[in-house]
Amino acid sequence: MQLIIACTGKRLPGWAGQAVAEYQKRFPRHSRLVVRAVTQARRGKGADLARAVRDEGELLLAAAASAGRIIAVDPGGRALATSHIAARIADWRRDGGDAAFLIGGPDGLSRRCLERAGECWSLSALTLPHALARVVLAEQLYRACCIVEGLPYHR
Repeated sequence: MQLIIACTGKRLPGWAGQAVAEYQKRFPRHSRLVVRAVTQARRGKGADLARAVRDEGELLLAAAASAGRIIAVDPGGRALATSHIAARIADWRRDGGDAAFLIGGPDGLSRRCLERAGECWSLSALTLPHALARVVLAEQLYRACCIVEGLPYHR
């Protein structure tokens, strides 16, 4: 099973890229973490932010197209405990198919992304920097997969 993080922004600070790569490397044998970063729309003086969000949304959905399940990662989503994430992953494994997690740009996910998502999760009530959100999601998916496989990391 592939767990896909589709996110905006191709350039990450070194520490964040290293952290995500480390979790990708550690993933248990029955799961794989894939990151598909799309180009973030330019934001500057006079930029059409609605168009930027819409364009990013189309790129994110294209990056997630191979997945049978789409999960929006949004501050307005449902906060889940790691054990609940593990239970969702176990269910998805039984049902088959991949899952994609959409992380929007600085102005969030497009309406189309939110409508297309079967679930909407929140990582925290805190406002997280984009790079940190990617690391937190990668770590939680890794931790949940370890729970599903009975590995000791989650303790």
